[in-house]
Amino acid sequence: MAKGLSAQAKLKKQVLEQSLCTGCGACVGLCPYQVIHADRTVQLFSCDLQEGKCYTFCPRTSVDFDRIRRILYDSKDITAQIGAVKGFYLARAADPHLRAKAQHGGTVTALLQLAMEEGLISAAIVSGQNEEGEPEGRVIDKSSELIRYAKSRFTVSPTVAAFHQMPDGFGGKLGVVATPCQATAFAKIRTSDIEGYAKGQSLGLVIGLFCGWTLSPEKFKHLLGQYDLTYEKIIEMDIPAGRSVLSLKTAGSDVEIPLSEVDACVRTACRYCVDSTAELADLSVGAARYGGECCEMAGWNQVIVRSETGAKLMNLAGAKGVVEILEAPAQAFDALKAAAAEKKKKGLKAITIKTGSAKKLLYLSSDDPVVKAYLKG
Repeated sequence: MAKGLSAQAKLKKQVLEQSLCTGCGACVGLCPYQVIHADRTVQLFSCDLQEGKCYTFCPRTSVDFDRIRRILYDSKDITAQIGAVKGFYLARAADPHLRAKAQHGGTVTALLQLAMEEGLISAAIVSGQNEEGEPEGRVIDKSSELIRYAKSRFTVSPTVAAFHQMPDGFGGKLGVVATPCQATAFAKIRTSDIEGYAKGQSLGLVIGLFCGWTLSPEKFKHLLGQYDLTYEKIIEMDIPAGRSVLSLKTAGSDVEIPLSEVDACVRTACRYCVDSTAELADLSVGAARYGGECCEMAGWNQVIVRSETGAKLMNLAGAKGVVEILEAPAQAFDALKAAAAEKKKKGLKAITIKTGSAKKLLYLSSDDPVVKAYLKG
């Protein structure tokens, strides 16, 4: 009997050639055959392996979300809009210096620092840049260094590749900061039933980031050139609540670019995403926004606690006074669920237009209960 396509060939046909690659790095660092170069996944050599991890761990190959939910979360916590919810809070780092250096409330950095200092994790994988200014995953093993990586850059780093490159004999637990697609890759790794593969057990903490889209560095750098800017000069990036602009801070000036122009720089893969809150993380963090008027509560984050691991860390952070925690108003929770639902509808619509069928949904299953709910909508 003739063999089917190799895992690598399927990855190329179903993901890379379909512009579904998220740049997460899940297919890189497992072997020398594939690398990330200039934000592109490059297949250097052909591989005939039929069941490769490169294909299995990719967040845009088939994902059994229902199985992952059952393994990682308490079924009673599952919501259709934003995944598992054990708790929903407003939070910010208690340290004003950290808040000043971080994005919004600095909650992610504060939680990572605490997890490392308390021995819950030995190191953290965060988003950084190489000497050429290209995104890369960085392994940080000193809590004091984490503040250097506290700002958002709106581009994706191959963070999962950095995880793969960690030695198999690494003795401690790792924490990772992940976008929704990266969190999906890590969830596939954590719940893997590949015989002999146990590296997923080293993942001690996954902190997810709320994410609407990420930027293609190549396209974004071209757009910046029209404003006499370079990517390297940007100190801070943000989207002010209620305003359709991308705000950029540099050492010399502040620049605002209309989102209508920025939209052309959004990664194509992001058009087919249905997760805006990193549903497969231990806890997820984003900018604080109230419902109704959608005004941003400056300097605070919204936090979704999803798993027992996330709840343990959040409780510890409150008890230690590392993070200030408030119960979030009901309208904020409702607004977040509504926004997440719209993301699902928009993503599913784009997928069905691409495939021409409500039964062929790329990496999603038409039998998944959440997918079924939003296909009807």
